[in-house]
Amino acid sequence: MAKDDKPKDLMGYEVLQQNALRGVVKAALERATTPRGLPGDHHFYISFRTDAPEVSAPADLVARYPEEMTIVLQNQYWDLNAGETAFSVTLQFGGQPKTLLIPYAAVTRFYDPSVQYLLQFGPVEAPPASIGAPAAKAKAAAVPDGPKEAPSDEPKIVSLDQFRKK
Repeated sequence: MAKDDKPKDLMGYEVLQQNALRGVVKAALERATTPRGLPGDHHFYISFRTDAPEVSAPADLVARYPEEMTIVLQNQYWDLNAGETAFSVTLQFGGQPKTLLIPYAAVTRFYDPSVQYLLQFGPVEAPPASIGAPAAKAKAAAVPDGPKEAPSDEPKIVSLDQFRKK
């Protein structure tokens, strides 16, 4: 190996780290679902990709924020539900209640300004093919090949749901 060659990460540490940190977002949202809501001065700014797979938002919001939007969970939010792979919440936009469903994989930033706590997520590459449970490999192999897309220089959003234990 040449001196400048970087060893190949066959463990997929970046994916493992991003999954673990998304677990922090999930745990914080679970605490906010209690009847008392957020403790003290805590509040969250959550940015997410509106164009990510499985994001569900009203069409007018997606049209206004076609790539990314930031929501604030502070005093006025309703029906917060922190699920296994996504969370949902109802917020008011222009005086109208609107419900959002946001997979944790779509979250790009999580910020609690009361304690200056920030998590930022970048695009995550899929782990090497040798990583993962045999069942996940078999499931991936069972999917027929579709039309091939031309290579793109744009970052790819990868859903990590297929790698989560159920």
